[in-house]
Amino acid sequence: MKLKLLPVFTTMIVTAALLFGGWYLYEHTAVERPLVKAIGSLPGVESVKPVVGTDTVTVNLTLGSDADLRSLYEEIAEKGKNAIGGRKLNLDITSESSAKLDQIWSGELFTIAEAMESRRYSEIPAAMEKLERTHKGLVVTSDMDDKNVYITMKLDSAVKYIVLPRIGDKIGVWPGA
Repeated sequence: MKLKLLPVFTTMIVTAALLFGGWYLYEHTAVERPLVKAIGSLPGVESVKPVVGTDTVTVNLTLGSDADLRSLYEEIAEKGKNAIGGRKLNLDITSESSAKLDQIWSGELFTIAEAMESRRYSEIPAAMEKLERTHKGLVVTSDMDDKNVYITMKLDSAVKYIVLPRIGDKIGVWPGA
């Protein structure tokens, strides 16, 4: 039996296109679109773009100055539970930060890193209060749940959102810090 190459290759290409096209369509309609719909309506969210991986779902967010980071994370995890499934949820947050806010955060990074590494989380609000006292007009809020520490820094019209995982990676730097 001699096979003709053109029909075999054509069948392989059509089958691959159908499989990958179906997978892409499923990811877009069953995972990404429900996440965008659920997250886009949350207060403080200006734009949302989920990136779905095999083990993680990274949600790229642009937040306004009135977002409550902890409740936002909880609502995203709850509303997106079906779409996220057993994957890890990561937030990649973009906000209107400023060079001054970044400089203030960088100056306090060693204190925060030490508190996170030694699991003395109660030192973080004290460090944030110290920052508020030393920098006029700075408003800092810190919050925590069983997964992350959330810090929001506001100075004038600039806002910096920081999410620090309580159980960090073995090697690397905190994302978004």
